[in-house]
Parts: sequence; structure tokens; C-alpha cells
Amino acid sequence: MVFMAPPPPESLKEDKNETGFFASAERTQSQRYLRCDVSLLPFDVYELRFGHIVPAALGAEIEVSEFIANSGAWASVACYGVAALGCLYALFAVWAIRGFVGSAAAPSLTHYPAVTILKPLHGAEPGLYANLAGFCVQNYPSPVQIVFGVDDPEDPAIGVVRNLIADFPACDLKLVINPRRHGENRKVSNLINMLAEARHQVLVVSDSDIVVKSDYLEEVVANLERPGVGVVTCLYHGTPAAGFWAELGAAAINYHFLPGVLTGLKLGLAAPAFGSTIALRRMTLAMIGGFEAIVDQLADDHVLGALVRDEGLTVAIPNRTVAHVCAERSAWRLFQQDLRWARTVRSVDPLGYVGTVITHPVPLAFLGLLLGGLNSNCLILVLALACRFALQSELDRTFSLRGDGFWLGPLRDVLSFAVFIASFFGRGIEWRGRRYSVQADNSLAYYGEVEP
Repeated sequence: MVFMAPPPPESLKEDKNETGFFASAERTQSQRYLRCDVSLLPFDVYELRFGHIVPAALGAEIEVSEFIANSGAWASVACYGVAALGCLYALFAVWAIRGFVGSAAAPSLTHYPAVTILKPLHGAEPGLYANLAGFCVQNYPSPVQIVFGVDDPEDPAIGVVRNLIADFPACDLKLVINPRRHGENRKVSNLINMLAEARHQVLVVSDSDIVVKSDYLEEVVANLERPGVGVVTCLYHGTPAAGFWAELGAAAINYHFLPGVLTGLKLGLAAPAFGSTIALRRMTLAMIGGFEAIVDQLADDHVLGALVRDEGLTVAIPNRTVAHVCAERSAWRLFQQDLRWARTVRSVDPLGYVGTVITHPVPLAFLGLLLGGLNSNCLILVLALACRFALQSELDRTFSLRGDGFWLGPLRDVLSFAVFIASFFGRGIEWRGRRYSVQADNSLAYYGEVEP
């Protein structure tokens, strides 16, 4: 048997020696042909690899490099495959968006029940006065009470609310300042304190960063009056307050959250409830154990909706969106906000969250290019960009989004994919100036303050 090998050690001579080797007369500068008894090879120095004798150390290097090359190639194919599925997802999402806005609206009200709107507050975020004022000018013919609540006597939102009370004397506005804590979720603790001041049977809970039109309340209550409905919630789109990071925050909502939820609704895989709007009757709230039932939960709105569904009632979603004001002022704050949202979704639906990997076709296709180099599979990156722009265009048109350049979508895709990966490494979040760990039952465990 003849093997090709690099030059042997000096101990190997032209004639047969103690190792049993016989060297042939034919050789070049780059190789020698050795006719040998394989059983007598010193395998601690040389090894047989693909029909060749090579030094053992070099063989190990070849094995590692071959493994890396093969792994990269297979990883590239996997990335392209998932990206191709992501392209199909994007096209399906376009169809789901059109179906959502074309769905039937709630019938007009014949009876307008009195309503209490609960507004838990924390800090004087940008645009807070304008956000709250929109709820004071609703076209609703029955009494509307608005209860604002803070848990800190020094909260700067107090001044904003007092200005609002002075500017709208005809409105029934109430400010509750109560530091009592009922659990780890400060927002829900605030709601428990505020509920004691609510006078009406229909309750509408809405976050402080939500902007609504003047017919918002009428449509929400009309949906709540439908037979079998226990909760009404509203989808939302993002609108930036000011700055580049706020633009990226709004893009996360508009180009990832919105199409993802609408696709889930179309497939029957999602049954959400959002903090933008939670409308329900007092008797329904009492039926599920009150706000106390969700006071330690991270995803309090989601859990509330699930508890209502467990009672045999449905969650209705009107075919319009409200606006969520994005006010992130730095890359770090944006990342922490996105990470909290991502880990919230992961905590309530771990398998479904893993499946959302297909919502990142552009970064996956780009990763496939990096791992596999230039080849015919690169066309999938072009296809992914085309599908991304088609989805983005449909969202901008349907929901009247500002759409400041198509470049924002792919850039947001890359950032969202980074957040998606990071969300699997840990269970910690930052929320309202505090650090929490998300427990196995999705409850919050406080472990420190955020350094200013």
C-alpha cells in the first residue's frame, strides 16, 4: 500500500530501519512516497487520514477546520431556510392586515353606560399632558369619570394632572396619591388603590402613553356591549416623541409587534390583551378575583385576559389602533425596553416565542450570507428585503404610519433579532426604575433599583 506523507523524521533512513519503513527513490520537494507496514507506524507521531499519512497535530488541525467549515455551511443553509419561511410569513401578514381592517365594526350603541377611566401614572413622560387631555374630550353622551393615580407623593406627574384638572373644570377628574403596595407590580398596585375612587360599573384601564381619537370611548363600549364579551382591548401603533431612538422604538411596534399579532389572530394562535386598553365591567373584574389576582404578574394585561376567558367570556379587539408614544432617549433605554417586552412574551408563551424566529427574515438571510459566502442562496436575501418592504408599505398605508424611509425597517429588523437572541440569556428586566427577575410562574421578584 502506498501513502502520501510529508517528510518523515530524521530517524527514517533510505534503507529499512527499526520502524520497518522502506523509502522509495521517487520523491519531490513537497512529498515523499513511503512504502510501509501500516502496523509499524508510530501513531503517536503520524496518523492515517483520507489515504494519507500526516502528523497527528496537523490532523487535529485539519479535523477542526473541516468541522468549522462544514458547520458554517450547514448553519448558512439553515439560516436561509428559516429566512425563506420568513418571506412567506411577511406575505401572509400583508393578507392578515387587510383582513383586520376589513372586519365588521361593532353595532352602534343604543344605551350608553357611565364609564370610569383608570389612568395609572409614573413620571412626567414626554407629551403626558396631551395624552391625558385626549381622554377629557371624548364624544360620549353619558357620564365619564377619569381617575389618575400615582404611588409617590413626589411624582412629577402630579403637577401635570393638577394642570389638567384646572384646564377641564367640566370634566369629572380625580387624582389619587397612595403609596400603599399590594404586590411587586407597581402599576397594578396603583390600580387597586385607584379602584376605590371609581364610581361607575364600566371600567376602562389605559396606559399613560396612549393617544386616542374623540370616538375612542364610544367604540370601546360598543364592543363591550356585544353578547359574550368580557374584555375589550385595542391594538396599538407606535409614534415617536422625538429623536432617533424613539423612531426605532416606534418601528419595533409598527413593523414587528403589529404584523405579528395580526398574523397570530388570523391563525387563531393569539388571544391577547394589551395595556393600551382593558375595558371590562366591575362584575367581571370581581369574578376573576379583582386586580389582586394579577398584582405580582409581569404580563398583567395578558393574565387578566386569560382569566376572563377562563370564565367563558371572550376578548374583543376593535378593527382600529390607538397610538403608543415612544419616548426612548438612548440606545440603552431602548434596548432595556425591548428586552422587557421580549422576555414578557417569552414568559407567557415560550414555544410560541421560539417560533417567532421566522419574523426575522432579513437578518437571518444576511447571517446566511456571512456564514456561506456569495452563492446562489444569496437571492434569498434579496427576496427577504422585497418582502420586508412590501409588508412595511402595507402597514404604513393601512394604519397611516409616518414611514420615515424604508431603511428604518431593515435596521429595526437587525436590532430586533439581536434582542430576540439576548432574551434567551437571563430572566432579568428593568421596569419603572427597578430591577426584577421573572420567576417560573411569570411573577416578579424585586432585586434592586436601577442606577440613575
